[in-house]
Amino acid sequence: MSIRNSIFYGLLVFIPISIAAYGLGWGSVAVFGTAAIAILPLAAWMGTATEEIAVVSGSTLGGLLNATFGNATELIIALVALNAGLTDVVKASLTGSIIGNLLLVMGLSMFLGGLRYKEQEFQPVVARVNASSMNLAVIAMLLPTAMNYTSEGISYAAMQGLSVAVAIVLIGVYALTLLFSMRTHTYLYDAGTAEVEAELQELAETNPLDHTIRHQPNLWLWVGVLLVATVLVAIESELLVGALEEATSQLGLTALFTGVILLPVIGNAAEHVTAVTVAMKNKMDLSVSVAVGSSLQIALFVAPVLVITGWLLGKPMDLDFNPFELVAVAVAVLITNSISSDGRSNWLEGTLLLAAYVILGLAFYFHPVIEGAV
Repeated sequence: MSIRNSIFYGLLVFIPISIAAYGLGWGSVAVFGTAAIAILPLAAWMGTATEEIAVVSGSTLGGLLNATFGNATELIIALVALNAGLTDVVKASLTGSIIGNLLLVMGLSMFLGGLRYKEQEFQPVVARVNASSMNLAVIAMLLPTAMNYTSEGISYAAMQGLSVAVAIVLIGVYALTLLFSMRTHTYLYDAGTAEVEAELQELAETNPLDHTIRHQPNLWLWVGVLLVATVLVAIESELLVGALEEATSQLGLTALFTGVILLPVIGNAAEHVTAVTVAMKNKMDLSVSVAVGSSLQIALFVAPVLVITGWLLGKPMDLDFNPFELVAVAVAVLITNSISSDGRSNWLEGTLLLAAYVILGLAFYFHPVIEGAV
């Protein structure tokens, strides 16, 4: 058993601990902290179950399954927060997920991978396609906010109508990107697919148990694991969101910083570890695919789904974001596109991405102070 799996197995103990913390009234900070830790291994189990089911269902259906459930943990947390009326936290978590994947995950991957290998390569054509898609996502997030700030007396109904219409367009674009990568231009992604297969083969050779599971997955077992993990994530998300406001207040954190920095790390930790691990094995194609693919899924699928869900539930969810969040997303997309456009990476480029993430994190942390001083 790998160290990573051992850690995730050990963290499962926080599921009963978090429930006990809530039931016995240990306080909001204890509930928030234990629930956050409990979500980490559950997210990993959801990801593993999705991958195993994809093996049985075939490449096309499996790819669609991975594309749909790739950010299921974040979506569940966001839905619970949306239902609780924490719209600002939901919006912050969306922008934070994009920023975290592009700067933190890619930065760590390029930095640690670059320490082992002088220069690493990935598909530049795919990087350019992803860059164009991310530019569209930034435009889609920017226009509703710009309309709100340039128009006097705009009604909520108008903003909601625009947001829903844009959300439908984004979901359509996301479906077309899946068609592009899984049907019409699969040859562009062959290198990434080959690396995935090589990674699985390596795991199979080093661990006989994994070999058995990977080559003969039990469909119903993994469907059951996925369902149980999903239910537990929903329960832990309820505990996390319920304690969020009071806990962050006691810790001296704002809703903006919590949403942009903390929640994305909690929901994406397992995926982050995977991206960094494969980068350290000189599989940068796969690492970039995980990081950028997750950002695209957030921007083109998760955010639109939340907008439409909020509209159906009567919750005030739209695409009118905090302008400071949009600036941060635009900065993240700009520097990531600039660094990844040549299809090569090194440790210095990883450092630049990490530095950008730290600077943005500090800005979000001190944002209320800056705002109050103006």
